[in-house]
Amino acid sequence: MMRFRSRYFFAALAVLGLFQVGCTYIDQAFSGVTSALGVTDTATVIAKTAQIRTSYAVVAADVLEVNRGDRLDVLDKMEFEKVLWFRVRAHDPEATEGWIEAQNVITSETLEKSKKLAEGFGDRSPQASGIIRAASNLRAQPDMNAENILFKLAKGSTFEIMSWKFVPKTEAPDVDDGAPDGNPASKKEKNEEIEAAKVAGEPEKIDDKYDIWYEVKLDPSVSPAPAGWLFGRQVDLQVPSDISFFQQNNRKFVTWQRIDADNADKNRTGRASTPGSYVILTRTNLVKAIDGVEPDFDGILVLAFDKYDQNYYTVWRNPPGTDVWGQLPLRMEGQGDNKTFSIKLRNQNGQVDERKFVIFKDRNRMRVTPPEDIAQYQFKSK
Repeated sequence: MMRFRSRYFFAALAVLGLFQVGCTYIDQAFSGVTSALGVTDTATVIAKTAQIRTSYAVVAADVLEVNRGDRLDVLDKMEFEKVLWFRVRAHDPEATEGWIEAQNVITSETLEKSKKLAEGFGDRSPQASGIIRAASNLRAQPDMNAENILFKLAKGSTFEIMSWKFVPKTEAPDVDDGAPDGNPASKKEKNEEIEAAKVAGEPEKIDDKYDIWYEVKLDPSVSPAPAGWLFGRQVDLQVPSDISFFQQNNRKFVTWQRIDADNADKNRTGRASTPGSYVILTRTNLVKAIDGVEPDFDGILVLAFDKYDQNYYTVWRNPPGTDVWGQLPLRMEGQGDNKTFSIKLRNQNGQVDERKFVIFKDRNRMRVTPPEDIAQYQFKSK
């Protein structure tokens, strides 16, 4: 009996050994196939840190940590339990291979789409800055088409705003790009609200008619992809703290540029800033479309900071009871105390012209000389 059990035991060991050898051959064969396929694409890590793993399975070992901006060779891809994974090779000395979740990287083709958008910025200055309150899709175009998604930007990411676009509200917005609670109002509910406002005689509001999309510029520390479009419901504008309390409930700041700073600093648009002087463009929440096009701004305000009195004063604004119909971008030029800013304004005949305002100092007080024909570009407020 003991001899029989011994034979059974050794036979089991032999089978197990053959199985392990077989697995080794399978692993080697799989690796050989991967090598034979070669590099199919390249990818750049967009997550702050991510792990290359031995497998896309739930139980797998981490083999290498990669950081934002690291480049990887893409060898293969696999969708497992509705999650896309890439088999990649790192550029470390060991040329480590393994699997990484697709949401942690951006492929070269997608990255090129983002770079092409950034090329369109040219020498334009940022118009504002913002932060997203929840993870949101960065897109190649300002619409909800799934094919336009570049990647998902993490909650709390900051960016500079280069332009924006008003788009008629959609019936079923992307949940990831929707309202902060993830439950946007249906089109039917929105239509009922709009009709109720019309019956009450209230002016139509932008928030009811449009969704806003922001074209943004991203710093390399935030993302290797330099540009894209973000759905406005997830965006908070980062108005500098020293001027934010000048906003009114019915008129919000949409663009601001600092006057009393050198070229390297004038586009600092974040909340943390020292007191200074600004050109500010504002917008009411009323629909003011002409030929189907909404103005980017309808008010102009120039604020100056008196460093001796430690107070702000208004240098120039469009007169009370008047609005303008303006388009971005706001451009500022000049050095020191002598600067100009230019904006596009629509006149009473419907023509859009670029108009220049001159900023100068007189006895330590900032002054603005508006265009001589500025009255032609002012309208009675609604």
